[in-house]
Amino acid sequence: MQKITLDMKDISIEFPGVKALKNVNFTTQTGVSHALIGANGAGKSTLMKVLSGAYNHYTGDIYFDNEKANIRSPKESMQYGVQIVYQEVDTALIHYLTVAENIMLNDMVESGNKNSLINWGSIYKKSQEILNSMNVNISSKKLVSELTLAEKQMVLIARAISKDCKFLILDEPTAPLSNSETEELFRIVKDLKQKNVGVIFISHRLPELFEICDEITVMRDGEFVVKKNICDTSQSEIVEYMLGRKMDEQFPPKENVIGEKLFEVKNLSDGQMVSDVSFHVNAGEIVGISGLVGAGKTELCKAIFGATPDVVGERVLRNKVLKVKDPYDAVRQGIALVPEERRKEGILVSESVAINITVANLKKFCNGNVFLNFARENKTAKETISSLEIKTPSHESKVKNLSGGNQQKVAIGKWLVTDSEVYIFDEPTKGVDVGAKKDIFELIYGLAKAGKAVIYASCELSEILGITDRVYLMYDGKIVKELETSKTNEEEILYYSTGGK
Repeated sequence: MQKITLDMKDISIEFPGVKALKNVNFTTQTGVSHALIGANGAGKSTLMKVLSGAYNHYTGDIYFDNEKANIRSPKESMQYGVQIVYQEVDTALIHYLTVAENIMLNDMVESGNKNSLINWGSIYKKSQEILNSMNVNISSKKLVSELTLAEKQMVLIARAISKDCKFLILDEPTAPLSNSETEELFRIVKDLKQKNVGVIFISHRLPELFEICDEITVMRDGEFVVKKNICDTSQSEIVEYMLGRKMDEQFPPKENVIGEKLFEVKNLSDGQMVSDVSFHVNAGEIVGISGLVGAGKTELCKAIFGATPDVVGERVLRNKVLKVKDPYDAVRQGIALVPEERRKEGILVSESVAINITVANLKKFCNGNVFLNFARENKTAKETISSLEIKTPSHESKVKNLSGGNQQKVAIGKWLVTDSEVYIFDEPTKGVDVGAKKDIFELIYGLAKAGKAVIYASCELSEILGITDRVYLMYDGKIVKELETSKTNEEEILYYSTGGK
């Protein structure tokens, strides 16, 4: 099969106050899996949005086999065989439509434009065939709103490969996937390579990239840094290229002093996933909640925070039983949650950094609980931006224009302003680069050193082992084991996480 070469030459693009890309060059071929990596804000996603037609005000040129391509819209990009699966899964799907309708959406739109009738039998049959070829056990007649995050990701990938795809861009594709689902994705990628499809991976998970990719391009601060064959480099070398320096120890030294029991959950159930969960957190302690994707970690975090209706059981803070009917009650009584899906639940993407940082504690910034004191709000926002090292042109910049890691810092920063007593982190490093991860770990350690109770929910075992003092393992909505982190390992955690007795 003849390979097609993609060349992006001298690509530059600016947004208000930010030059996101500066004369970037990028090249790859069909039949090759190519990693595109860099710290948050390096310009990876921006470059791929140029290629996919999402941004049209760039300068520079795009070529396929030395023929110049005019890509200024998603439709034009698809005509050249470029498909993209974005990191924000929920915003890319139509929840009230079926799986089949979402997969075959482009075909349905084309039929509508031709004023022809939609062959529903064919729509459902074709979409089910695509899912079956991916070994994904989802009914094409199911509503997308009923799917898990991992299943939604698979539907997006199915949509992308349903068309004539020459280059498939995957933006953080494994973030919501379990180990088995990730293995299945890699099988699909290998199959696509055999069919002469070029796959471009945007990811921060270096071990996965070194497993599945042939080539790697590193970007930093909107510029091209280096292109390497995976076989000619190492993970530590790539991290140095990303950061422009050697990487220090990722996890700060443990200096938190663990005190008395501060927070306790007793027999908590949500009537759906979480079943009779009990655990406690001491002052100054970081407690992990771990398990595989689908174990119930996120559902437990939401139940504690009052974001789930019909929760039974008790939350006890400083020996006082809390009445938590909704998130407002939780915040008012000293509980904070940094949710897994930050863009959907953790931040107001269309508002400024300042508004996001102060929104969880507006009373503090009002005169007489009525009028907002903008000077006080802006002062606090600037102090938070400085202390958390949030990369933003201004406190007035829209959060949607920040990188994923800086959005996550904003999501955390708003709770630091509230000075809560219990902090719940649900997959806080998802889609975050190694440099920003270290910043987040230091933030969390700072909370523990200040005597707060920290709950750290994650399926990243290296993080659970690196940051927590104790860990509770979940399986099928229940806590099945409590372990002291310093006395356990990945094998033991995986054993209980997979249902071991």
